[in-house]
Amino acid sequence: MALSFNGLASSVPPEIGSMSLLQNLDLNGNQLEGELPATISSLKDLYSLDCSNNKFIGTIPSIGSKKLLSAAFANNSFLGSFPRTFCQIASLALLDLSSNQLSGELPNCLWDLEDLMFLDLSNNGFSGKVPSAGSANLSSLESLHLANNKLTGGFPSILKKCKQLIVLDIGENYFSSQIPSWTGSNLPSLRILRLRSNLFSGSIPWQLSQLSHLQLLDLAANQFSGPIPQGLLANLTSMMKPQTEFNMTSLVHHQVLHLDATMNFVDRIDVNWKMKSYTFQGTIALMIGIDLSGNSFSGEIPTELANLRGLRFLNLSRNHLSGHIPENIGDLKLLESLDCSWNELSGAIPSSISKLASLSTLNLSNNNLSGEIPVGNQLQTLDDPSIYNNNSGLCGFPLVACSKGSSGTVETLDTELETVYFCYSIIAGLVIGFWLWLGSLVFFKTWRTYVFCCVDRFQHKVMKRWRAFR
Repeated sequence: MALSFNGLASSVPPEIGSMSLLQNLDLNGNQLEGELPATISSLKDLYSLDCSNNKFIGTIPSIGSKKLLSAAFANNSFLGSFPRTFCQIASLALLDLSSNQLSGELPNCLWDLEDLMFLDLSNNGFSGKVPSAGSANLSSLESLHLANNKLTGGFPSILKKCKQLIVLDIGENYFSSQIPSWTGSNLPSLRILRLRSNLFSGSIPWQLSQLSHLQLLDLAANQFSGPIPQGLLANLTSMMKPQTEFNMTSLVHHQVLHLDATMNFVDRIDVNWKMKSYTFQGTIALMIGIDLSGNSFSGEIPTELANLRGLRFLNLSRNHLSGHIPENIGDLKLLESLDCSWNELSGAIPSSISKLASLSTLNLSNNNLSGEIPVGNQLQTLDDPSIYNNNSGLCGFPLVACSKGSSGTVETLDTELETVYFCYSIIAGLVIGFWLWLGSLVFFKTWRTYVFCCVDRFQHKVMKRWRAFR
């Protein structure tokens, strides 16, 4: 037996608890207000409960059904702590409490739900540390969202047991310490890794290169430092070609279909895309990108970056990266957004960048780049001069035109400056030498007498020859 609301009522009547045979209760996407009636706990045969996208307030009532597979309460105004009633539902496969006003620490019992596949607690006020692994068994967990809370501690060690994890989003918290090396070996199925806006530090462990399925790596706004490991990008094979066959919706639905035909969900992820924040639903499988912005990475950009030809966005801004932009950057044919601003990059912009036919957002400002800006194709549509601001050696469209008769490169300008400096050095040497010579005559009497005697002898010889000539 199933029951759906279609906006015909403003609240849920308490009589709903008398529907003892109800298995599927769908209240999603209405304008329902008030509190959920406590009589819901009387629905002992409930398999699926969806109260998302309403205006519910108060606390989440106790759930009486031990058969529940799916529970969704997202996008409401529920208050209070994490409902421990869910810890008692061993069959629970999907739990979505995102975008509410829940707070307090997460109970240890949550991590004992062995059948849990999808857990979304993002956009709440949960605090404290995520419990360590202990005796928990999360072997079924595929998608974990804890973003935008107040959670603390190190990288959750409980994830060691999540061998099936595909999506991990713990951004916008207060997690600290380093990314553990076991991440690469213990999470072999990981496709989405989002750690942005935390307090993580240290270097990127090279073991992340073992995540061959990884297609979204977001480490932005942390305290990472050191170089980008040379071997990190070489084995990220899922980023080397466009993703078309993988679909998060069909994957999870197929795996839970044998549990209950009414259970369906679409995974989602927040991505900083083209300098704005977007939420991708379902299509996250097609989103391939790397965001390392807002850290303290140093050294050069690895040349193997250009092998990741499935990339749609790349953000390396606000670091301390130096050296040149890779010459083969133009191999990233699908790249739509490129941001390398606020670094210490130097040299010319590679001409191959003009091959990026899909590029719609570009920012190379605040570097030490030089030479003439490449022209042609998609670059001609990017006519905002701020793209190249604070690169004193750059010229060409959309900045000022390069000087005629010159290559427009900063190397030519440097050569001319060196010639000018050389001439000034010679003049300065002559002036200093003259004054040293004159000073010696003024301050040393014996030198002055000797010079004057030499001048007198020279004058005497000249006069004798002149008389003889006459």
